Amino acid sequence: MSELLTYILNNEDTFRRNRLPSLYSDFALQKKTNPDGYAVNVAAWEQALNHAAKRGYTSSRGVRVRSGSSASQRNAAPSRKKTDHLILRTDESLLRDLELPEWGRPVALGAVFMEAMNKRTMIPLPVYKTDPGCLRRSQWKLIDTSVLSPWNVMSWGARQLKGIVVGTDDSAPKIQVQELVLVENLQEAADLAVKKATGGTSSKLDLIYSKESFVEAFATILHDATELSDSDFDVLLVYLSRDRGAIAYDGKTIKFKSADEPPQITQQDATIASIKTLVSTISKQVSNLEAKIEGLNAAAKAALANKNRISALAAIKSKKMVEHNLQQRLNTLTQLEEVYSRIEQAAGQVEIVKVMEASTGVLRGLHAQTGGAERVEDVVEELREEMSKVDEIGGIMNEAAPVIDEGEIDDELQALERSDQKTKEDAEAEETRKKLAELDSIKQASNEAARQAQAGKDVDAELAESIGRLSNMSVEGQLPAE
Repeated sequence: MSELLTYILNNEDTFRRNRLPSLYSDFALQKKTNPDGYAVNVAAWEQALNHAAKRGYTSSRGVRVRSGSSASQRNAAPSRKKTDHLILRTDESLLRDLELPEWGRPVALGAVFMEAMNKRTMIPLPVYKTDPGCLRRSQWKLIDTSVLSPWNVMSWGARQLKGIVVGTDDSAPKIQVQELVLVENLQEAADLAVKKATGGTSSKLDLIYSKESFVEAFATILHDATELSDSDFDVLLVYLSRDRGAIAYDGKTIKFKSADEPPQITQQDATIASIKTLVSTISKQVSNLEAKIEGLNAAAKAALANKNRISALAAIKSKKMVEHNLQQRLNTLTQLEEVYSRIEQAAGQVEIVKVMEASTGVLRGLHAQTGGAERVEDVVEELREEMSKVDEIGGIMNEAAPVIDEGEIDDELQALERSDQKTKEDAEAEETRKKLAELDSIKQASNEAARQAQAGKDVDAELAESIGRLSNMSVEGQLPAE
């Protein structure tokens, strides 16, 4: 079983085992008699092929490339497959990869591609490259995933079990050998590329790429384990520049659109892209030379261990030459990085000057609205004059008020003070009287309590005396009996 079919069977819910007979049958015959079932199967195949292509399983012409730059990294790092993700090649190899021992090859796959091309979810590659309006037509739309709802799938399965009578006039068309652009994958790759390029940029120079650096930066934009093919990048660049308007592209230099200006490539942009590419290339050369030095050093040690002095000397001599080349590359790399740093600094200064110039224009406009310093002085002087007029009018109004004898005012004030003083004295006298009354009441209560206590003592004394007399009388009455 191929990687493509294994991926589809393990990851696509619509390719459950009980659905395979329907998906591999000539369901194109059901287009008129059972349009729901037909739509379900078409959408299932289209979605499965899009998802599989997104992970690099649909192409039979992929090339394995190793990640990492140094020799040790290349030996340790797993290889990645460089294959088509945005383009689907419909040929014999695709049918062979989808073949199942039990059900054979999918008979109606040609109808799937025909429907996809009618909806513009798949577009023939030559048409896409030559027709700028192929994505803007009214009949174009993305995959209608609603037809893959559980209800539609179950209804279609039930009708298949009942055995619907179909004719043979509408059998599935044969597959034509061609390359189809997968619009859904293309749009997703473009969205991810724009987000990555513009999401965390600290300088406008980060928006500029050469084609080589663009390929290197966005190779794994759809899937970490596989890289976009050269054909994918050609289609992606066409979409980003022509259909999306997110970049400017002249065949060599790519510039993403910034927030404040449309993308337009200048000679400066081309030079910056060349410098960035050259820095990346020399960095890779430095890594390769360092790896080569490591290998020659290990070879010299191995030759000495085997007492092969001639081989050891040859390895050391080669290592010296490589070290010389490495030093030259490092010097060149340092110079290029310094130049790029100065360019980046100058670009930042240009932005600062633009902001300052814009700020100057804003201030100039505000000053024009105020009329300048002379106009402000005139306004302030006029304000002072109007305020002095207010004071004058107030003085005149005060002169028109009635004349009041100041002596009468003093007498009335003294009378009020005396009245207030008398009120305070009366209040204090009343307060003193109340306190004296409370003291008299307390004294009377105390005297009454003392009187009652003395009366109690007298009663106790009389009672004791009576008890004593009674005791004596009892004793005297018993004496004659003795």
